[in-house]
Amino acid sequence: MAEKPRECLARVVAVRALGPDILEAELEMVDPPALAFAAGQWVSVPFGPRTVRAYSIASTPQSPRRVTLCADVGPGGIGSAWFRRLRPGDEVRFKGPLGGFVYRRADPRRPLFVAEEIGIVPIRSMLTELYDTGFGRPARLVYWARRPEWLAYDAEFRSLARRYPSFDYRPVVAAGGDGAVEAAGLPETVDRVTPSVDGLVAYVCGGGETIARVRDVLVRKGLERKAVRWERFW
Repeated sequence: MAEKPRECLARVVAVRALGPDILEAELEMVDPPALAFAAGQWVSVPFGPRTVRAYSIASTPQSPRRVTLCADVGPGGIGSAWFRRLRPGDEVRFKGPLGGFVYRRADPRRPLFVAEEIGIVPIRSMLTELYDTGFGRPARLVYWARRPEWLAYDAEFRSLARRYPSFDYRPVVAAGGDGAVEAAGLPETVDRVTPSVDGLVAYVCGGGETIARVRDVLVRKGLERKAVRWERFW
């Protein structure tokens, strides 16, 4: 169970490039020595008295002593520049955990996860935790990016789908599909792979326009608007 948000101190252990302008930073907690959070939550990094940036946690609550953040550093703003400068040994101060975009395990409905590019981060945390802790029910992930190299964690999801037949992974790209990855639009793919919304709950993360279009697709099929939970990244 996540704790109330608090000021935290961590130290960078490693920084990895996951794709063009996608960086992942692994942090070791210092104070507190472990961060209790729920999969899907985020932390807030300060850049001055009134400037903060939010970063979703890509790791799972099963490893509370190490927290992994992942970001698209392409926009080039203050947060992108800070993330690019991170090196092992650097100290990172943040406030967390924050946010309510979390999967409710007691919910009996079948989950549909939908992610647009870097919006995959909180969903990666949710799915990894679910299947690491014995989630045996069907689930589907539709994950869209502009090109295959922007599908961060693609290999992980493919491995998850091989190990758990109940998990259906549908990667799609705007261009550059090579047979292993289909070239298609995100709302159109959600429409095609969701013939029925009976007993469905959706978790959608990405840009505001995409969230609205995906929600409209599902609502037109009969899903209640409140059954579409979302987290807007831009």
